[in-house]
Amino acid sequence: MTASTTIPISKEFDFPLQNAEGETCTAHAWAKVPPQLSTAERDALMQKSAELLKARNAVLVAHYYVDGDLQDLALATGGCVSDSLEMARFGRDHEAQTLVVAGVRFMGESAKILSPEKTVLMPDLEATCSLDLGCPIDEFSAFCDAHPDRKVVVYANTSAAVKARADWMVTSSCALAIVNHLKDKGEKILWAPDRHLGKYIQQQTGADMLMWQGACIVHDEFKGLELDLLRKQYPGARILVHPESPTSVVQQADVVGSTSQLLKAVIDGAEGETFIVATDNGIMHRMRQLAPGKTLIEAPTAGNSATCKSCAHCPWMAMNALQGVVDCLAKGTGEVFVDAEIGRKAAGCITRMLNFVKEHPEALVVKDGGRLAGMTPGIGAA
Repeated sequence: MTASTTIPISKEFDFPLQNAEGETCTAHAWAKVPPQLSTAERDALMQKSAELLKARNAVLVAHYYVDGDLQDLALATGGCVSDSLEMARFGRDHEAQTLVVAGVRFMGESAKILSPEKTVLMPDLEATCSLDLGCPIDEFSAFCDAHPDRKVVVYANTSAAVKARADWMVTSSCALAIVNHLKDKGEKILWAPDRHLGKYIQQQTGADMLMWQGACIVHDEFKGLELDLLRKQYPGARILVHPESPTSVVQQADVVGSTSQLLKAVIDGAEGETFIVATDNGIMHRMRQLAPGKTLIEAPTAGNSATCKSCAHCPWMAMNALQGVVDCLAKGTGEVFVDAEIGRKAAGCITRMLNFVKEHPEALVVKDGGRLAGMTPGIGAA
C-alpha cells in the first residue's frame, strides 16, 4: 500500500450528519433562530450588551459566521472577530475574567480549555456543530483503540473529550504543515472528523491517513457543477474555497484556505475584483467591511430545482443573538464547563499545535502558486 492510498473505512464509523429529533436536528436549530430586530430593538440591545460587558469585566469574542450585529459589538467593545482558535487565544491572553463566546459549543469549550480559571459564557449552549455531533467520544475512542499504531490528529471542530483522546489538534490553516511534519517523521495518521478536509490534506501531502467519515452540513452542500456554471457567468472571478468542501469544489479553487486566509485573499485582491466565495456566508459581513471595493458572490449550494440556490449558513451559528448576550451576562446563563481532567488532556494537543505554529510561522501561509502569503493583523490566524 502506498502512502497516498486512501484507506477505506468501515460503515461502523460513518455517521449521519444529524438525527431526526432534539437539538441535533437542523430543523430544531432553525426554529430557535431569533426573529429579525427592529432598528430600535437592535440599538437598545447593542447598548445594553456593551454596558453589561463593561460591568462584568467581560469581553466578547465572535466567530466570522455569527450575525453581523454580534461581530460589530465585539469590535466596538474591545473584543475580537476571528476563527475558532484565535477566539480561544484572544480570550486566554485578554485580561477580562469573563469571556462571552459567540459561536458554537466546541468554541466555548476550547476557550475554557485554554482559560480554565475564567468564566466562559455562550449566548446559547445548544448551538453545536455537525462535525462535533458526528464524532461521539465512545465510538471515536474505539476507532482509536483499533489503530494504536497511528498518531491521532483531530480538527478543531470536535468536543473537548475527543481532543483529550488526540495527539494533535489542527485548524484548517495549519493542518497541511502539521500533517506533512508528521509524515516526514514516518508517522501514520488517524484523522477526524471531516472527510473532505482530510482528503484534501492527504492529496496534498501524500500522508498515510485513515479517516473518520464526518462532514460539515454547510460546506458539504457546495456543488461542483453549480460552481462551474457560476464561473461561466463571471469568467474573471477568483474562486475562494474552504477545504471542508467536496473535491469537485476544491478542484476549481484559486485559493483553498481557512476563513482567515480566504478573508486575506479578498483584502489583498485588486480593486474592483470579483470573488466567488465557498464557505459559510456569515463571513460576507466582515469581508464587505474590510474590502468594500470588491464584488463578492456566494457560491451556490443547490441546483436549479431547489428553492434556494445560495443559503450556505450554519443553523447553529444563527442561534447566536444579541438577546442571548444580554441574558448570559445579566443572568449567568450559558456557562461552559469542561471536566478538569478532560480539559487538561485536551490542552495538551492544543498546546502542541500552538507551539508548532509559533516555531513554524510559515505553517499559516497558503502556498497555492504563491497567491497568498503572510497574514493581516486583526483577522485571525487559523
